[in-house]
Amino acid sequence: MNPALEKISDLGLGVFNWVDDRLHVRKIWASTAAHHVPQSAGSWFYVFGSATLLCFMIQLVTGIMLALVYVPSADEAYASLDYLTYHQQLGWFLRALHYWGSEFMVGIMLLHMTQVYLFGAYKYPREITWLTGLVLLVLTFGLAFTGQVMRFDEDAYWGLGIGAAIMGRVPFIGQQLVDFMLGGQIIASETLSRFFALHVFILPGAVLAVVSLHLRMVLTKGINEYPVPGMLVRRETYDKEYAAILKKEGVPFFPKAIDKDIIAAAIVIGGIVACSCIFGPKLPNGPADPLQIDTNPRPDFWFLWIFAIASLIPAQIESFALLVGPVIIGIFLVALPFFNGTGEKSWRRRPVAVIAVVTLWLSLGILTYFGATSPWSPVMDAWSSLPPGNTQILNRSPLQLQGAVVLQYKQCRNCHAIDGLGGKRGPNLTEVGMRLTKPQLTRQVVQGGGNMPAYGQNLEPAEVEALVDYMISLVPEGVEPARDFTLKKAAR
Repeated sequence: MNPALEKISDLGLGVFNWVDDRLHVRKIWASTAAHHVPQSAGSWFYVFGSATLLCFMIQLVTGIMLALVYVPSADEAYASLDYLTYHQQLGWFLRALHYWGSEFMVGIMLLHMTQVYLFGAYKYPREITWLTGLVLLVLTFGLAFTGQVMRFDEDAYWGLGIGAAIMGRVPFIGQQLVDFMLGGQIIASETLSRFFALHVFILPGAVLAVVSLHLRMVLTKGINEYPVPGMLVRRETYDKEYAAILKKEGVPFFPKAIDKDIIAAAIVIGGIVACSCIFGPKLPNGPADPLQIDTNPRPDFWFLWIFAIASLIPAQIESFALLVGPVIIGIFLVALPFFNGTGEKSWRRRPVAVIAVVTLWLSLGILTYFGATSPWSPVMDAWSSLPPGNTQILNRSPLQLQGAVVLQYKQCRNCHAIDGLGGKRGPNLTEVGMRLTKPQLTRQVVQGGGNMPAYGQNLEPAEVEALVDYMISLVPEGVEPARDFTLKKAAR
């Protein structure tokens, strides 16, 4: 060897040894990238975890770049996104990378959790690995939702309104939770500031912390071996059996088992870049404006199924489905590795698990389709294209006729059908006078409730009185309108 090159090599080796003596680089490498895994784990089914982590790293890099231009203010957020999209050089491409990186991250994370469940990787001794994965799934959805809020457009505004309405149903502390989420009584700059802090600081920091714990559990408890039918998990013998598998066929993750992860990473990066170039970023759907009711907001793709559930379920079980349902599902998923932590791993001998996964994905697909098409959503031109029929205006007093005008031109029919015509987002008003009393109707119009916004600031008192008087008259012929119990008692 050339003496000069030999000196340089010796110097470099000396520097590395000096650093290694203090940072233990060789030990860290041996216990992380070079740790031994079952040879069967080098499968295409095992690439989803690393692909999800790759998407998160893309989100961190692109998010930092976007934060240099984005202004988290109700007055400036929409304008800053407009500048990024149409004026900043390659700003549209940066926004597209961030948006599609989020879409890929959620989708791959769901695939990863599905694979973990089907392969029984949540069973002993990987309970904490499963639990940290659940936390990461929730944090991933949190990042996606708060990212949608960052656009602060019509979709974000009305989505926040629905979220606040759901949170407001929590018993005893609902209003306090809403105030904490919004930073006050209304959606304003304080709201955007809080969600900006969540999206940029709190949630990414939480993801980094939980990912560290998740990877620690993967390294200490090992990667789940490819499940073979008939090989049962027993707490008394599994650790020894896994050690025997590593001794017999274990290979270092790098470089023996990382090849498919590298190929998958290239495919994911190529997919994100291709979608960014072809479809571009998610464009803001008009500035957030509470006075703009002629709109049809929808959440991003991975939240359409929630949008569909909230719109399809009967009003009587809304609170239970939106508040109790997620708690029950969460308890089941957390408890899963503790009541089903042993036994068969292979999906071939777990038909119930396969049926559950197929049912779940079919349900998500169907609900997502409904969320995208939503025939039961507001019919935004009903007020102008569906004039009232004769049965709705005949034999009405002047005050009631004025109420019919208010109902028509304040666009109530966009959400409420009368005689089968109109929107189906809200309850049918054909016989509403039988169901609700005058005080109840007045309170509903002025204060709102359920999925209906409050119109107290959009209507004059005289308009409210006329509208309520007209709705009270919407009863079948010969049937008296609903009356308050105290009024019925006084009339006796």
